[in-house]
Amino acid sequence: MSPDLDWIRARLRRYERIPGHLPQFGDDIDNFDTELLGALTPAAVLVPVIARREPTLLFTKRNANMRRHAGQVAFPGGRLDPGEDAVRAALREAEEETALPPVHVEVVAPIDDYATGTGFRVTPVVGIIPPDLALTPHEAEVESLFEVPLDYVLDASKHERRTGEWKGRERTFYVIPWRDGDIWGATAGMVVNLARILTQ
Repeated sequence: MSPDLDWIRARLRRYERIPGHLPQFGDDIDNFDTELLGALTPAAVLVPVIARREPTLLFTKRNANMRRHAGQVAFPGGRLDPGEDAVRAALREAEEETALPPVHVEVVAPIDDYATGTGFRVTPVVGIIPPDLALTPHEAEVESLFEVPLDYVLDASKHERRTGEWKGRERTFYVIPWRDGDIWGATAGMVVNLARILTQ
């Protein structure tokens, strides 16, 4: 049975986010050099929960010609501009990448920051949006948009642990298989963190 939106709101608003805390699981934190944490670039993503009868999560598939993370499945987001906090950055980036008007986003709560091996400290901001909005991917950055049932991505049995070599080091990362493109790396790590917060 799909999670109820009121249950999601209650769980996330009750969750005590610890400033500076990084989840000790996922793809990048396992092998991360903690001495570099202070040098990470602040960034934020919107984790858009679509308020369908059975809620879904909205994902983007990045343009294959992007310099970073080309072709990967991701949440809309990017680095913080000067003077921005994570919520404002997540809403701005979501509007730029998907034409999602911030007025349609019910911001629920940010969850734990996530350190990536590419040098970012990402704050995921969970927001609820209405179904069937006229969203349009920004062609230069986003190839397509797609939805995945929330109960599917929260199911721990779908959180596969895999290993691979990156920059000469063996790394462990999560993969959540899906027909429109596997969710993996930092995005999957953030989903796993969300699942643990909601179900712990």
